[in-house]
Amino acid sequence: MEITVKQAQGRVPVTILQTHGDLDASSFQTLISKGKEVYDAGARDILLDMSDTAFMGSSGLAALHSLALLIRGDEMPDLEAGWNVFHDIDRDRGSGLQQHLKLFNPQPQIQKVLEMSGLTQFFEIHTDLDTAIASF
Repeated sequence: MEITVKQAQGRVPVTILQTHGDLDASSFQTLISKGKEVYDAGARDILLDMSDTAFMGSSGLAALHSLALLIRGDEMPDLEAGWNVFHDIDRDRGSGLQQHLKLFNPQPQIQKVLEMSGLTQFFEIHTDLDTAIASF
């Protein structure tokens, strides 16, 4: 997976991470690492552009949740904990929409995975870039 990093200015600076390629067991750590990298560099509002990602497996859900925890300043999950990671996601869904991590333009198959997992209640999803940037 390749990840492109761009900056946009709305009411606040927004870091745009665009994923290129599938988000699965072979690539989810790449997304988490890039998220940590931009967070450590000062990014506090991140828009994840998924327009060039056709597939997302269950490990992609864990990566999205890990990024949300990172941006909130919460402890990152132990990704080696197996099903406990998904129980944590399930418990955290009720915390409401994330204010500092939002999704942009997920492909239909990814949108379906987000809906089936209940993460559309956790992540604000946008299809218009200007609206997405203005939402922060």
